[in-house]
Amino acid sequence: MHTFTYSAEAYDENNIDKKKILVLITKHQKESERILNNLDYYLGKQAINERAKKEGLANNKIMVNHARDISDTATGYFLASPITYATSNEGKKDLDRLTDAFDQANTDDVDHDNALDMSRCGVAYEYVYVKENESILACRNLEPMNTFLVYDDTIEQNPLFGVYYYLSKDDTTDKGKYIATVCTKNYIYRFVILNDAAASQLPNEAPEDHFLGDIPIIEYRNNKDCIGDFEQQKSLIDAYNTLMSDRINDKEQFLEALLVVYGAVLGDDEKETKKAAKELKDSGILELPDTNAKAEYITRQFDEAGVEILKKALKDDIYTMSHVPNLTDENFVGNSSGVAMEYKLLGLEMITRTKERYYTKGLKQRIKLFCNYLNIKALSLNPAAIMPNYSRGLPKNMLELSQMIVNLKGTVSAKTLISQLDFVEDPDGEIENVKKENEESAKLQQSIFANNENVPPKESEDENDEETKDSVADDKVAKQDS
Repeated sequence: MHTFTYSAEAYDENNIDKKKILVLITKHQKESERILNNLDYYLGKQAINERAKKEGLANNKIMVNHARDISDTATGYFLASPITYATSNEGKKDLDRLTDAFDQANTDDVDHDNALDMSRCGVAYEYVYVKENESILACRNLEPMNTFLVYDDTIEQNPLFGVYYYLSKDDTTDKGKYIATVCTKNYIYRFVILNDAAASQLPNEAPEDHFLGDIPIIEYRNNKDCIGDFEQQKSLIDAYNTLMSDRINDKEQFLEALLVVYGAVLGDDEKETKKAAKELKDSGILELPDTNAKAEYITRQFDEAGVEILKKALKDDIYTMSHVPNLTDENFVGNSSGVAMEYKLLGLEMITRTKERYYTKGLKQRIKLFCNYLNIKALSLNPAAIMPNYSRGLPKNMLELSQMIVNLKGTVSAKTLISQLDFVEDPDGEIENVKKENEESAKLQQSIFANNENVPPKESEDENDEETKDSVADDKVAKQDS
């Protein structure tokens, strides 16, 4: 992905040059073509759909959408559940206020849209803004083909501003103009930029304050080079679609095999021959004039075994090189242990950890924007002390997990152990609940024990039996003496 830069010395936040914005937009169009092509593959608009053949030949266009399967699997594994946030006990109250603001902004939906764009396009963009006529923040996922960030030309490459644009065209004059939103650290410009490098641009529109303290357009990269999860496998996907389409074409042509007649003719001219061929096709009966004449079909021989091997090889390469496994494969059938499953998902785990690193970087920017705005409302929040937590979309062996928790008890804090359980949303609250239950159980045991101490002890049946035996023995001795 191309990184757009702007001279740090020439940059003036209070005076944005429309002509330079037009140059940046024009250069971004090339990047947009790549992103649009990735989106087409995800939506099923792939190369096989454009294939043409000579008239009369079978031309089936079989599209197996591996691109969508790869992106959906990678996204589901990366963000199976909403992101949770943790901080120190001192900041828990403020963190609750931040998460409430996130809930109002529907960040969970935006996170999923961002993750899907990262997988499909290699990059995602998000816009944080204050709702019109309200004092609460909102988030929106922006189209990657119409959005980009611009950095300064220093070694640090600090972001200067973000641009979101679309083309508005007048069909009567065939002239177009860009409607661009340019967001700097303090202002929002809403520009109308003529799509003509030689034309004189209109004066700048007045900027608006956004009160967020930083650029409100956030970039989320899928990896360092902003490559989509299936982008480098598109040629393999095309080959697979071509193979499957030709396989169906061959079957269709086999059913329409050529009929060869020896020692006879179906008609004296082309018209009679076509008529006879139609009658033969309708009735399915061919009558030959004598025993020396014969008829047979010319058919092609299919190497089904070779085609099946090639099909499997292409499919394996698609998933292997994308590092996203085919979950319908026989390797995922059966009750595998947690360690065995982790080895099978090692490639997917590696690319997901890369996604996490870049997504966390973007989340810190979002947290910073929210904290800047909430601090205006006298809420003290420290963005650096808030850490996001991700959960994997993978079935877990609860028996192994429970054994691990028991074995690590006393070595790892209870909060860390409880947070491993996906069904526990609030580890701190769960610890408090367990503590209360233990205290109530101890009080109940103490009351039962105290009640037992106040009840006088009863003579046991064994003691009564001994006394009875002694009395019987004394009676026997008395009778013997008498």
